[in-house]
Amino acid sequence: MPVRIGLPSKGQLGDTTLEFLKACGLRVNKTNPRQYTATIPALPDVEVLFQRSADIAQTISSGGIDLGITGYDTLAEHALEEDAKVKVLHDGLGYGGCSLVLAVPNTWSIQATSDLKHIAEQKGALRVATKFPNLTEDFLQKHGVDPIKIIFAHGALEAMPTIGSADMISDITATGTTLRDNHLKQLDDGKILYSEACLVANVDRLKRDPEVQSVARRLLERFEAHLNALSKYLIFANMRGEDAEAIAERVFTQSNLGGLTGPTIAPIYSKQHSSAGRWFSVSMVTESTQLYDAIQQLRSIGGSGVVVTPITYIFDEYPERCRQLDEFITGASQ
Repeated sequence: MPVRIGLPSKGQLGDTTLEFLKACGLRVNKTNPRQYTATIPALPDVEVLFQRSADIAQTISSGGIDLGITGYDTLAEHALEEDAKVKVLHDGLGYGGCSLVLAVPNTWSIQATSDLKHIAEQKGALRVATKFPNLTEDFLQKHGVDPIKIIFAHGALEAMPTIGSADMISDITATGTTLRDNHLKQLDDGKILYSEACLVANVDRLKRDPEVQSVARRLLERFEAHLNALSKYLIFANMRGEDAEAIAERVFTQSNLGGLTGPTIAPIYSKQHSSAGRWFSVSMVTESTQLYDAIQQLRSIGGSGVVVTPITYIFDEYPERCRQLDEFITGASQ
């Protein structure tokens, strides 16, 4: 039986997830856009199932799928339920960033969550519209806002205070533009949760099934290698000197030429001999923000023929998240 992975079926998170997997060397082969199943050629023992992002955490918890990628917001909402059986394997895949926030009408002369206590007391119950009832109620209770009435709603939350269906809302926002367009403002301390795409697994399957464990490790290896390589470049340059140690001393006089663990310096073998010294190849990794300065510094110490190439993956000796996975599995088996 193949390992089943759930992916968001629609929207920006769905599209970006497919782009992210492709960048990790895990292209999803979906021959028909209306299909709800697909394959990943690089992982032939895996079956992809497409679902609404909001349903993935619940389906993983029930055992319908083994692994999944979804927003941390929906995962955290489900994790507050007693039957949740979901393990977070990676909580920051670098895309889908947004926040769950409390927002009130602009006409309210308040700025902080603590001010909601008085409004709740005056109204008898503060009506809060949200798609995240568990997270919202938990947050408001921790801040002593009582009494409250949670109104569960799927769409058009921003309009509910205007039409009188709710007093305020708790909703997802990335830029705050939609809130402002609907005459709402976020409370200064009203951020309930920051969310981005994350990798999760069914706890029972992860504990007991070696195939699920193997796929989880391979996903984490690929994800970490891709994320480590983002915005990094590999620089090569030729440099003349007496020996590798002399080249290294010149490189270390510059602030932007350290690389990941230091430059690599290797002799260049040529049939042409020069009395001015031997040639060496110098290579190093640099951040995109330091690329131009690094090139200039290489030139200033005699570097020539500088070549720059983007980096696709950087594989660590063994990623920390894979170690955490192994510790979880080992602890679960004891």
